[in-house]
Amino acid sequence: MAITITVRSGEARVAGAGETQAEDLSLTFDLPRLVIGRGEGCDLRLPDPSVSHRHASIRQRGSEYVVVDEGSTNGTALDKVVLAPQSPRVIRSGEMVRLGRVWLEIRIDPLAVARANPAAAKALALELVSRGLEAQGEEACPKIVVVDGPDAGKELSLRDPSKRYVLGRSRETDLPLDDPDASRRHVEIGRKGDHLLVRDLGSKAGSTLEDAILGQSDVPWRVGQTLTAGGNVLAFEYPATVALAELERSPDEPLRPGEAPPPPGKDEPEEPTPEATPEPPSATPEPTPLGRAGATTPAAEGSWSLTDGMVLLFALGVLALSIVGFFWLFRR
Repeated sequence: MAITITVRSGEARVAGAGETQAEDLSLTFDLPRLVIGRGEGCDLRLPDPSVSHRHASIRQRGSEYVVVDEGSTNGTALDKVVLAPQSPRVIRSGEMVRLGRVWLEIRIDPLAVARANPAAAKALALELVSRGLEAQGEEACPKIVVVDGPDAGKELSLRDPSKRYVLGRSRETDLPLDDPDASRRHVEIGRKGDHLLVRDLGSKAGSTLEDAILGQSDVPWRVGQTLTAGGNVLAFEYPATVALAELERSPDEPLRPGEAPPPPGKDEPEEPTPEATPEPPSATPEPTPLGRAGATTPAAEGSWSLTDGMVLLFALGVLALSIVGFFWLFRR
């Protein structure tokens, strides 16, 4: 039974970079146990310092899955319920899990095809780091830099992972060179994960990668290695890989109270607005508007009204009748 994990928040926090609004990234697994964390050996790598190197795991238990916190620094939460370390909690399809400040959405689908592998996990981590770098205006994608030779200082950014880039003396190439020893189409370069693939296009002067002569078959070109093409020396740089390595080496960053974000799409509850305090009634009554139907002028305090007089006369009449009746009874 396959399980798809989608990163819903938490683009890598590189030097204080904020989150970006970008397409969610996901991987589909079919493993009895998958480990999630910041470390290189995890099945799902989350390059955020609030995520521990081995943070949590999701394990298959019969026909269901459980999530377990592996003793992380900042804890694991299922929705808003923080899990105790090493205490399994059943997770259902569609539920959200938080590791540190990163939210993941879990989808369980028996028909899904698993495509996750270490290379895919690293590619997802690099994409998260790249988004974090770009959010603060820094270059993140791989690039070729001419570090020595007639074209020193020229650069080529390799933004399209599916494209094959050509370097040479022709103006129609992706990186035109002024080197007279370069052929019109000298070398071809493509991206593959965290490294490049390079091959010579039958140039007259030839090409070497770290002093090894290139043929017309693809050879891996890794960060830090130099390529010599004609009279130029080119270096391969990938800022996202450097940042990813730094994040993986860094210690856990403890979250401050209240720093953990709410689930995506749910805002923090707002502070209740204090009710308005009613103004105390005025000591001086407002005057009754004159000329309004039914309006009466209140009697002055301590004075007798007509009603009061009529009540008094009625009471005296009742008293007189009672006295008369009393004497009549005694006379009989």
